[in-house]
Amino acid sequence: MIIVFEPSAKHEQIQHVFDRLIEWGFNPVLQEGEATSIAITGDTSSLKSETLEAFDGVQKAVRLTQPYKLVAREFKPEGTIIDIDGVKIGGKHFTMIAGPCSAESEAQLLTTAHAVKNAGGKILRAGIYKPRTSPYEFQGIGEKGLPWLKKAKEQTGLPVCTEVMDPKVLDKVKDVVDIYQVGARNMQNYDLLRELGKSKKPVLLKRGLSATLKELLLAAEYIMSSGNHDVMLCERGIRTYETATRFTLDVGAVPVLRHDTHLPIIVDPSHPAGKRALVGALAKAGLAAGADGLIVETHPDPERAWSDAAQQLTFDQFGQLMTELRPIATAVGRTMD
Repeated sequence: MIIVFEPSAKHEQIQHVFDRLIEWGFNPVLQEGEATSIAITGDTSSLKSETLEAFDGVQKAVRLTQPYKLVAREFKPEGTIIDIDGVKIGGKHFTMIAGPCSAESEAQLLTTAHAVKNAGGKILRAGIYKPRTSPYEFQGIGEKGLPWLKKAKEQTGLPVCTEVMDPKVLDKVKDVVDIYQVGARNMQNYDLLRELGKSKKPVLLKRGLSATLKELLLAAEYIMSSGNHDVMLCERGIRTYETATRFTLDVGAVPVLRHDTHLPIIVDPSHPAGKRALVGALAKAGLAAGADGLIVETHPDPERAWSDAAQQLTFDQFGQLMTELRPIATAVGRTMD
């Protein structure tokens, strides 16, 4: 259930409703912004809308039909903007996150970080823990890569995004990493989601290979209900009957999510493409559909990459993509600066 307050509602009136809900045994979550609201999580079957609407300052009380509350657009009508060391994701901003699939060496990572920075990228992505389909494939460099990420951040000023798979690693990476990425295979790793909800760092939550949008939003609800409201949703392609591409990019998910949630939406064109020649077209489609940013793989020598070699862009290709995205961003009212 969502309680929406009148624009003229006073702080004392809002606090009174909040305190009364606590007294009644509910778990209210306050959202202040253009429209102040309170989300009530848990079993609200005993609450009546007319009871809540009788409080001074309350405009309306709405019982939501969907099972998620905190991620819902009704809870926060204006879109969320996440600020990461001055880099904004959401609103009018279109943000490029880029870097290698895997950190392979200090030199490879630093070279890539500078290339991303020089082309206009705003956030560096690089995996040091890699969930792979086969146990015999490269699983990531592990903790050895943390000093490389730190140095890349110090040299370029780019915030760092890396994937985490186990709550146990959060303490190890928290002083270096700015954004925790949850990969598609861990979207429903609820123990991990709850721990990320207790953290103070933004989370990039990727859609599972066969997950519905409702399941993606409920995964985000796990994080937010544990206290962390800085969540970004990532459409990265889903598994369908089509085999011409690695996955099928669900471009339609972007406007659906835009309607249903206030959270920023990122598109990953690299994984659904599976081939670097297709990445540009999918990236442009994501931007045109209304995404708040992209997460793209780029590598100094993609053919020799230790993972995802076929889909990583060369630096020249990445720079060209950035150039081609700018007029599209302008056309849809976004800025890449």
